[in-house]
Amino acid sequence: MAWTRYQKFLAVMMVVTGSINTLSTNWADKTVSVGSDGQEHLFDHPFLQAAAMFLGEILCLVAFKLVQFKTRNSGGHSLTEGSQDFNPLILLPAAMFDLIGTSVMYVGLTLTYVSSFQMFRGSIIVFVAVLSTVFLDRHIRNGEWMGIVNVIFGLIIVGATDAIYQNPGESKGRNSLITGDLLIVAAQVISACQMVYEERYVAGLNIPSLQAVGWEGVFGFSAASVLMVIFYWIPAPPHFDHNPRGTVEDFVDGFVQIANSTVILTAFLGMILSIAVFNFAGISVTKEMSATTRMVLDSVRTLVIWIFSLSLRWQSFHWQHLIGFSVLTLGMCQYNRILPKISISCCGWRNQQNEDVENAASAEADRLDEN
Repeated sequence: MAWTRYQKFLAVMMVVTGSINTLSTNWADKTVSVGSDGQEHLFDHPFLQAAAMFLGEILCLVAFKLVQFKTRNSGGHSLTEGSQDFNPLILLPAAMFDLIGTSVMYVGLTLTYVSSFQMFRGSIIVFVAVLSTVFLDRHIRNGEWMGIVNVIFGLIIVGATDAIYQNPGESKGRNSLITGDLLIVAAQVISACQMVYEERYVAGLNIPSLQAVGWEGVFGFSAASVLMVIFYWIPAPPHFDHNPRGTVEDFVDGFVQIANSTVILTAFLGMILSIAVFNFAGISVTKEMSATTRMVLDSVRTLVIWIFSLSLRWQSFHWQHLIGFSVLTLGMCQYNRILPKISISCCGWRNQQNEDVENAASAEADRLDEN
């Protein structure tokens, strides 16, 4: 079935805004600006960036209210369909998972390549599958396990490439890359907990997706604001104390750097607006097309980010990354059942579709024998 113009617009908007969000975050991390101590240094404020992301999610709640108000007399809109009979606090745990996971990811982004950052986010499939079997009693099929294996294999290739291949003049050291990659993987464990929690406790409430994202933004931004004040006074461990105070987060220094740099201000605003539009586009793609289409577009976003990272010379090209990305994408497609399933028989590999046909024929023959 061919896509409509509106569906094509949503797909392009999702890829573009999703890419802008990640690239804007990395752009800010790579920009030097005068800080609160009067000295120039890199913008290294992952928790402030996490708060900005939640501010962007709050805009989704604003958009939900506007759409709801505009369509109140016309039968409503697909984006506002759902129940309003829920306690917003049910979304608080999900927001806390999101806050921790996002903050850890942004710390990892400062230590590794932006393309590796995006690729390693694909590891969430592994942890969601494992947690789903434990807490949701879900059965993982053979084809899905094959996808998980390929995802792991692809991530190993990407991680090994980051660890082994270091070209002269590269700005990030081996230890930095390994630490960053591991932090991103750890963040996916937390994000997987968020997804499993939402599926178990939130999905059944039929809350409009745009509204749920907005409420999570409200809770996340509130908690992040409190944590930034606390982190302002807590000394950071070695290698993470890059702000003038040497604390976990110096948000005052971050605001000073934003005020002193048009580039960082632009990147910061781009991050806030893009995450809002990206969430809107992602939810709309899921409603208008499917969650599988959303996953495919997210893989396209990873490719776009990688191409931009190479063209801006934020990293060097390693052909092993291409292999890792290809295997990772293959695994995602297998897990989401986009490709034909493959099963193992005593005679070797055979196409699952053929097996389904054989089973159907056998069942029909048994039925005829019974008659």
